Amino acid sequence: MRAGLRMLVDGVDEIRVVGEATDGATAIDQARALDPDVVLMDVRMPGCDGLEATRRLQNEGIRARVIVLTAFDTDGYVLEALRSGAVSFLLKDAQPAEVIAAIKGAVGGSPQFSAPVLTRLVTWAIEADRSLTPDSSVPSVPSVPAVPVGITPREWEVGEFVAQGLTNSEIAEAMYLSTTTVKTHLGRLFDKLHVTNRVQLAIRVLEHST
Repeated sequence: MRAGLRMLVDGVDEIRVVGEATDGATAIDQARALDPDVVLMDVRMPGCDGLEATRRLQNEGIRARVIVLTAFDTDGYVLEALRSGAVSFLLKDAQPAEVIAAIKGAVGGSPQFSAPVLTRLVTWAIEADRSLTPDSSVPSVPSVPAVPVGITPREWEVGEFVAQGLTNSEIAEAMYLSTTTVKTHLGRLFDKLHVTNRVQLAIRVLEHST
């Protein structure tokens, strides 16, 4: 698998492979030493697995964007990978163009998902939205606060648009703001919610809404 990925990536002019690892611990060491822009991470590896390695990279503040590339797309793996800090989640049967697009997108923080994974994420979002629909047949429960403590309504509105998949430009147009102001709100949301990318932010918004 690694040999095939190296051949694929090395064939793209603007991308260069700087290191390889056979387990999570080595991947962490390589990321520390080589400071790559992107790390392609498998889930199942000897010793420290890919999810734990991703989590440690984020906790250490290593700037590399992590793309999880695996044969396993169970709900637990997808959510745990994104919560751990992965920016994208691809299956190993992804087309070469998908992998290259994910690598290029990761540099700018743009998420990329294999079709089955994206379908699952959309389904979760729809189910979360439906769970907010009032039902007179069940006892009422205390409502979730519209905006988490410490976050302004304006900042939260930006977060909700991110959860809907809008770009910064689209959010700016919808809210009659400049893209610079949108980026400022996003930066504050990242800090206050302790997230590092748009995918994690979207998950936090959806979790708060359920």
